[in-house]
Amino acid sequence: MWVVEVENLHKIYPGGVKALNGISFKVSKGEIYSILGPNGAGKTTAMKIIATLLKPTSGSVSVMGIDVTSNSNAVRRIIGYVPQDLSADDELTGVENVILQARLYGISKGEARRRAMELLEMVGLKDAANRIVRSYSGGMRRRLELAMGLVNDPELLILDEPTLGLDVQSRLTLWDYIKRLKNERGLTILMTTHYMDEADKLSNRVAIIDHGKIVVEGSPEELKSRIGGDVIMVKASKPSHNIIDKIVAIEGVLGVDLVENIVRIKVESAEKAMAKLLGVLSSIGTSVESISIAKPTLDQVFIEYTGRMFRDEEPSDFRKQVMVWRRRR
Repeated sequence: MWVVEVENLHKIYPGGVKALNGISFKVSKGEIYSILGPNGAGKTTAMKIIATLLKPTSGSVSVMGIDVTSNSNAVRRIIGYVPQDLSADDELTGVENVILQARLYGISKGEARRRAMELLEMVGLKDAANRIVRSYSGGMRRRLELAMGLVNDPELLILDEPTLGLDVQSRLTLWDYIKRLKNERGLTILMTTHYMDEADKLSNRVAIIDHGKIVVEGSPEELKSRIGGDVIMVKASKPSHNIIDKIVAIEGVLGVDLVENIVRIKVESAEKAMAKLLGVLSSIGTSVESISIAKPTLDQVFIEYTGRMFRDEEPSDFRKQVMVWRRRR
């Protein structure tokens, strides 16, 4: 049995806005499954439907074989949901917030306190348990939300942008807690993120979503291996489109795309192609600001399957970007 099974899910908001356009995916027990995409791609809408907080327009969703629409109460008992927006009460202490969450699940007062202290210790907040939440840092608040999402000992933990707004160190700390939940508890985790490195480092499998559609799915390594080779990024001042024709003719070049002033060149080997590339750039008088070499990343996977760069923008802004892609036959 799949922990989560989503089939042909659609969500259309009033006014005809399509948030989800027929997405399908399955999450197996004990894995971290990430939905990766820019703001406005439909990630939060999908999570709210799975968490029974929003009804779909059409399609089906089940958690542990239970339909989220027809039997929402049963689903709520077996999931933990940590929303993107912070939900803890600023005027209560950390432990009071977790106890309150436990009581909402019908857990007895004594057991609620026991679980609260256990979870706060697990997320590194034992010493801050009796502090008012408004005194917490951003990272502490996110860890508190995680504890609140675990209070009912769920089969599935849903994390919507769990590290949004955190500094680098706080993000890494929260990553560690998420990995421990999977490795030590065997917990199934479904999360959304717009951070490429987060999806890459934490996930067993990733689905990339764009404009309400899943465009590709697989493990991070599988997705990156589909791109293949090395990637040379050339930042140039006002590069012309004829630069693509010149570069694509170089032996070992697999593809070239131009986005604004960045020329992205996919090659079999950067070491072998670099000398010829520099010669071509010099011969056509291109003013190069910088050159970098990288192995394939999820950023490049996104470009490959959507035809544009990944940016934290609204969909309307995405359409303003111009991508030229030519692949060597």
